[in-house]
Amino acid sequence: MRRVKVLNTVDDFYFENFNRNLSVSQLIEKAITRKEAMLTEKGALHAYTGEFTGRSPKDKYIVDDSVTKENVMWGKVNQPMSQDTFDSLYRKALAYMSERELFTFEGAAGADPKHKRSIRIINEFAWHNLFVQQLFIEQNDLEAKKQEPDFTVICLPGLKADPNKDELNSETFIAISFERKTVLIGGTAYAGEMKKSIFSVLNYLLPFAGVLPMHCSANRGDNSDDVALFFGLSGTGKTTLSADVERYLIGDDEHGWSDSGVFNFEGGCYAKCIGLSQEKEPQIWDAIQYGSVLENVAIDPDTRKLHFDDSTHTENTRAAYSIANIPGAVNPSIASHPKVIIFLTADAFGVLPPISKLTKEQAMYHFLSGYTSKLAGTERGVTEPEATFSTCFGEPFFPLDPSVYAELLGKKIAEHDVRVYLVNTGWSGGSYGVGERINLTYTRTMVRAAINGDLEKANYKQDSHFGLYVPKMIDGVPTEILTPCLTWESQGDYNKKAQELAEKFSSNFERFSNVTQEIVEAGPKI
Repeated sequence: MRRVKVLNTVDDFYFENFNRNLSVSQLIEKAITRKEAMLTEKGALHAYTGEFTGRSPKDKYIVDDSVTKENVMWGKVNQPMSQDTFDSLYRKALAYMSERELFTFEGAAGADPKHKRSIRIINEFAWHNLFVQQLFIEQNDLEAKKQEPDFTVICLPGLKADPNKDELNSETFIAISFERKTVLIGGTAYAGEMKKSIFSVLNYLLPFAGVLPMHCSANRGDNSDDVALFFGLSGTGKTTLSADVERYLIGDDEHGWSDSGVFNFEGGCYAKCIGLSQEKEPQIWDAIQYGSVLENVAIDPDTRKLHFDDSTHTENTRAAYSIANIPGAVNPSIASHPKVIIFLTADAFGVLPPISKLTKEQAMYHFLSGYTSKLAGTERGVTEPEATFSTCFGEPFFPLDPSVYAELLGKKIAEHDVRVYLVNTGWSGGSYGVGERINLTYTRTMVRAAINGDLEKANYKQDSHFGLYVPKMIDGVPTEILTPCLTWESQGDYNKKAQELAEKFSSNFERFSNVTQEIVEAGPKI
């Protein structure tokens, strides 16, 4: 391996400029005093993220070095950055940091001791430091005194790049260097970039240890081996469905699947909370309390009353809170191998069944496809629902070839005889704007039937467009919604829209040239 050029590091002034591992109350006091945030009526800390209310995928880079050159799937998703550019940004960061009060959190990612990675996160904002304290795993005193973390994240929203000089797309950058074991974030105050950068790091490292990293939530029943995984992109209900009062939460977003079982990467949850209500999502509602962090939720500046239905600032309103705020959460967040996997999709075309059972080959197909819908109004220029495909249900965070993750999944499904279901939490009776969103109560009933084994006794029929196996009846669910075409006024309109989506699946899957013919044939019928 090439010898790494030595740079000045944060350790040169680490003990002078940094507030290390402050308590929740100290960070809240700092954030309020510095006018970064305000307390809400629920006791949570509220902050606005400014221009960026979501991730900036076009500004995310991986340094092309001796570690990554032959392994990363380079392209529009995993954009290369030169080592010289990273070194230049690093020096700018050091100069910027030397003039400011900063905050550090020393913790860990990965609840399984065998695969745990120690992390140090350095923040310009106190509220950002509270955010990472809520989301990652706290270390004990001995672990926190470790001199060198496995990875360091430096997040400086006020530091901007020179796009021309630094050869970047904009003033914003999220740059990961595996050789330096450092992430640099600048030009954006969206806190989720820190969380996802650590996820990207683990997604690169863990497969080399035989661990499947997964963008999924997980929970278990009374029996320790009654484990369920929920894969899905933002807005599909991953966090909502895993926060089940009848089950115990393992984690809401990011997990690893090792030879021993499933483990959470995090120590907290990051829930999308647009439209949040106490009635529909009581666990998340109650979890938002003192110490939690709210991003971009509409708030009355005088009464500090929250308006969860108000999307004035963004649809992507968020709540970050410790997993300990969820009653009965599994601690430590480790469990046995899953019995059931749920793939979630919010189909705005209104043509996918609300639940269907998958063969192993269909599971591989839909894992690689990672389908959901981008809704009208959520992005500028989007006037009708758009099909979105994100392989492994989280393509922006998976640096290796998708086949690496798919092969690991297929191997583990076969080894542990896991049942897999596709659940549509989207629309029924027509596309978005015509049909209605599938009732959450019905979705919960279907998911529970899948997990407790009731669907193993059901009679199935095969969908003619997508080849999916659809149960004919589920107790507590109106029979007609199980067959999407029966909910449409026009059979012709349904068939047309179903074929349109089937063709989009087929077109997207052409990118996967190295999968078996059995997996290709497990897709929709054209």
